[in-house]
Amino acid sequence: MAKVTHEFELYGKQYSLQTGELAKQATGAVVVMQGDTELLTTAVVSKERKDYDFFPLTVDFIEKMYAVGRIPGGYLKRETRPSDKGTLSARMVDRPIRPGFPDGFRNEVHIVITTLCCDQVNQPDVIAIMGASAALLAGGVPFDGPCAGVRIGRDRDTGEFIVNPTFEEDENSDLELTVAGTKDYVSMVEAGADEISEEDMLAALEFAQKVIGEFCDEQEKFLSQVDIEKKEYELDEPVPEVDERVEGYYDRMAAALKDPDKLSRLDKVDELNEEIRSTFTEEQQEEWSREIAAACKALERKAMRTMIIETGERVDGRKINEVRPLYIKPHYLKRAHGSGLFQRGQTQVLSVLTLGLLNEWQRLDTIDPCEGKRYIHQYNFPPYCTGETGRMGAPKRRELGHGALASRALEPMIPSPEEFPYTIRIVSEVLESNGSSSMASTCGSTLALMDAGVPIKRPVSGIAMGLIKEEDESVVLTDIQGLEDFLGDMDFKVCGTEKGITALQMDNKAKGLSTEILGKALEQAKEGRAFILDAMLETIQAPREELSEFAPRVMTIEIPVDKIREVIGSGGKVIREIQEETGANIEIEEDGTVYIASVDTGGEDAKRRIEEIVKEPEEGEEFEGEVVNIQSFGAFVRLTPSKDGLLHISKVAKGRVDTVEDVLNIGDTVKVVVTEVDPKTGKISLDRLDKPEAPRSTKPQGNNNHGNNSGGGNGPDRRPRRRNR
Repeated sequence: MAKVTHEFELYGKQYSLQTGELAKQATGAVVVMQGDTELLTTAVVSKERKDYDFFPLTVDFIEKMYAVGRIPGGYLKRETRPSDKGTLSARMVDRPIRPGFPDGFRNEVHIVITTLCCDQVNQPDVIAIMGASAALLAGGVPFDGPCAGVRIGRDRDTGEFIVNPTFEEDENSDLELTVAGTKDYVSMVEAGADEISEEDMLAALEFAQKVIGEFCDEQEKFLSQVDIEKKEYELDEPVPEVDERVEGYYDRMAAALKDPDKLSRLDKVDELNEEIRSTFTEEQQEEWSREIAAACKALERKAMRTMIIETGERVDGRKINEVRPLYIKPHYLKRAHGSGLFQRGQTQVLSVLTLGLLNEWQRLDTIDPCEGKRYIHQYNFPPYCTGETGRMGAPKRRELGHGALASRALEPMIPSPEEFPYTIRIVSEVLESNGSSSMASTCGSTLALMDAGVPIKRPVSGIAMGLIKEEDESVVLTDIQGLEDFLGDMDFKVCGTEKGITALQMDNKAKGLSTEILGKALEQAKEGRAFILDAMLETIQAPREELSEFAPRVMTIEIPVDKIREVIGSGGKVIREIQEETGANIEIEEDGTVYIASVDTGGEDAKRRIEEIVKEPEEGEEFEGEVVNIQSFGAFVRLTPSKDGLLHISKVAKGRVDTVEDVLNIGDTVKVVVTEVDPKTGKISLDRLDKPEAPRSTKPQGNNNHGNNSGGGNGPDRRPRRRNR
């Protein structure tokens, strides 16, 4: 294949698509660029059809550190498992690409996106969708494209939409909306927002659909120059004899589905499917195993969808806009810093919050400019939550995606480090699942934040909307359960406050999804969110005024930058000693901000000791200090850990003394007042409070006034020399 390059500009940014030079043994390979950010996207389709009852598509997004001129951290010094961002980027490509393959396609497809160069200006993830689409089409794969993705931002100052904003433009945006699809329909939506209204969000979606069409036009111009060899792939075709026999069980399937209990309903459906399978001979069961299973699933899908379209009735008896029963309990765990149990129907999530010092923020080793985050949200989906067995291990892609959605929903409400100097970690444990567990984790995490006393701006609730679309008829469902998600046409999750939307996520299986339907779903979701939020606020009205007794108290003080070294000490000796003796954790920023955390009074003690180290004594201040050194002319008294003052021999007692040791010894404690601080040298002169009488053995000689520190006076100094001891 000859090298083909197509360069174009859209909305002030430069793009390029190229094929025919790299990775030519792949089914299709395209290099996609935005600015100097460059990705190699390859697509490989297996030659043989796999014996699966699902479409085997895998997408990998490989972040190469050489793309940003860095060597990977860690012992191995090479890229290992994908970062969370890499996994989420792979999901971003998978979700809009998957619906574009024909039904019955069973050849294995592997899409690999490799970051060749990242300019730290243009974001690499969203252009990968266009690259994957172009690679599939250039390879002659039967794919319903072109497909493209676009990120839409909105300038906070001007309100103008920004297409594929740079990292810098993203900083001043109150919207991060990622939309993917074709010219004709939207297949994926992902959004984070700072309380955007439904009307503004719909306007952004409509604008994104228009822009996607323009990117698809540019793909077509590129593909028109490519010599494409169309390939034929065998599809799984239904067997008429199987379909006809299974169809006869429609009424019984519809009856089996009418059960609000998930496990009971599954048992009834499984029993019916097994009965249907038993009507075939052993030879037929072996020959048509996948076809029988597919036909039974198709029957279940038809029965559920027909029930909703024709009667408006759902399998659990709810109306289309009705939320499942709620059970809400903040402060579920007594010793946790914050916790909240949220249950909606048979979906139950326990969110647990832990507070830590700011230096416990999560460091990210990725190709993005972002170094890390102080608000960490994690989501776990163990097998037992669906009544199944399975291996426990690292979080899967779905878990990372659901955790990221809940995190995105709550991030705009998290107070700044200046207002609340803590690292915040929330873990959402899914204990039961029957759909919409990510939205339950959002609600449960709001409860945990409020229970912990985190001063969030406003509480957030979330709800998942569904869609059943048959030709020109469509029904939007509020608070979908698992069956309605799996057999329906849309999973549209909406999170927000009473003021507006903070996060969206949508996956669509129905071609022809219009912005009109999305607008209806947004309005219906607004009602559902408000209903849930009201129920949450009945259990906890606002963030608690006091932190948990088990949570660390963080105090903030400011010290001069030139004093940081004194607080830390040589090799960290001073600060380490303070932490060991007080039990407090201490973090010092470069600007002199000091964070002190402790669950007891150790924090106050640590604060006092740091303030003593950096304190500059002033004239007139009184101290009770230890004598740390004695010279012939006076005693040095420790005022603060880093400051000593001179108590002249003439000030140690009433009357004349021969030697300081006649009155004071090293280790004695003495009360003094600062009489002078030399502005040039910083030397401190002291006077003793409550002076004792001079020892009787001391013979007065003329004037008792010994003069100043230099031993001055009106006459020669006749003071006896220091005795040898």
